[in-house]
Amino acid sequence: MDPILLGIVIFFIVINLMAFLIMLWDKSRSRKAGAERVSEATIFLLSAACGSVGTYAGMLLFRHKTRKWQFIVGIPLLMI
Repeated sequence: MDPILLGIVIFFIVINLMAFLIMLWDKSRSRKAGAERVSEATIFLLSAACGSVGTYAGMLLFRHKTRKWQFIVGIPLLMI
């Protein structure tokens, strides 16, 4: 496999895993009163940096941010 292609694949996997885990972490923090949360801007930035698949998977699996139209519309648009 070409080293450049391998690097791109590894980057894609890592960024999506990070996005997925951040959705999990933010969901767990949302249940605690006064807990520090991840900003929506950070989640969108991570999604725009090729992490939209991980963010979308986290949205669906953890039922997190599924009532916010910005995420319902924005994350799939970033995937396209």
